[in-house]
Amino acid sequence: MQRDGIQFHNVAEARPAEDRDGLLLQRVPEAIRRELNEGAQSRMRHPAGVELRFVPDGPASVTLSTVPGGSASEETVRVFWGPIQGSTAVVVGSEPTTIEVEPPEKLADLEPSAREDLAFDPRVCRIRLPGEHRGGPTVYHGLEGDVRPPREDELPDRRYLAYGTSITEGEAPSAEHLTYVGQTARRLDADLINLGSCGTAYCDAAIADHIAARDDWDVATLSISVNMVGTFSADEFRERAARMVECVASAHPEKPVVPITIFRNGWDVSQGASESGDADECERFREELRAVVDQTPHDNVHLLEGPELLPTIEGLTTDLVHPGDNAMITMGEHLAAELEALLEA
Repeated sequence: MQRDGIQFHNVAEARPAEDRDGLLLQRVPEAIRRELNEGAQSRMRHPAGVELRFVPDGPASVTLSTVPGGSASEETVRVFWGPIQGSTAVVVGSEPTTIEVEPPEKLADLEPSAREDLAFDPRVCRIRLPGEHRGGPTVYHGLEGDVRPPREDELPDRRYLAYGTSITEGEAPSAEHLTYVGQTARRLDADLINLGSCGTAYCDAAIADHIAARDDWDVATLSISVNMVGTFSADEFRERAARMVECVASAHPEKPVVPITIFRNGWDVSQGASESGDADECERFREELRAVVDQTPHDNVHLLEGPELLPTIEGLTTDLVHPGDNAMITMGEHLAAELEALLEA
């Protein structure tokens, strides 16, 4: 989506805000959002992986605000210049807040050869909005300055789409670029499309159809889904997972589609979980996803094991579910290596 000289990355639709002037950014089109489960309808209005991108010719400013009722009343918006982390970090709340940017002088003096191997051109300003539990639904109020959208040759050639739970949406790391999907995308020199859905990754038919209908990704991961343990029976999970895998893989036979079993978590290591049967139930859901992949007729479907991407609990937060910064980095390193091999095959 483009508007006012800005490329709104990972924004499928911008709708008039209900309680103020401005446009509410959402990650899927409204027609798709309305067909999701109730919780996912809210999650797709949280801006995980959303970036406002432009190339400024001098100073520019963007005004944003957050909508009350989201995961957090305030969010910290960070500015990158291509792959270079800037020093600008602005707290945005319910009142419109202006983020001022200006091209850094040192980046203007780079040797052309220094930019050649970068996935993002350092001239591209990337205003990065935070995901799960670090922000809320965000309203765009406008831009001032002389800017243009980035060209294709200023952006990554690859596109990586990720669907999953709050772990994919990015609950616990300290910043957006530290999510495991963000770390994976950086290592792949890929642009990230984050469709994580905190607590509500139920493999809804509407989101499966949406991913299948998109033609803007080269590889997709489906992290499915710790959210469904205790909410759906194993049989219901298998049916929903099988439909999602079939829908996405059949629509893109030339692209790797990568289901990921439930990541290592407290159920795997807790004495109480072993006694209660929760550990067995978690493993049962992994087995069901393995069976789905074993029985698919599609050669482009490749299973990855969540516990192999996160071999130990080191780096998890104290809930023993959500990865912190170090665990996210570990997961990104392992996942990127697996996806690179599939993309190069």
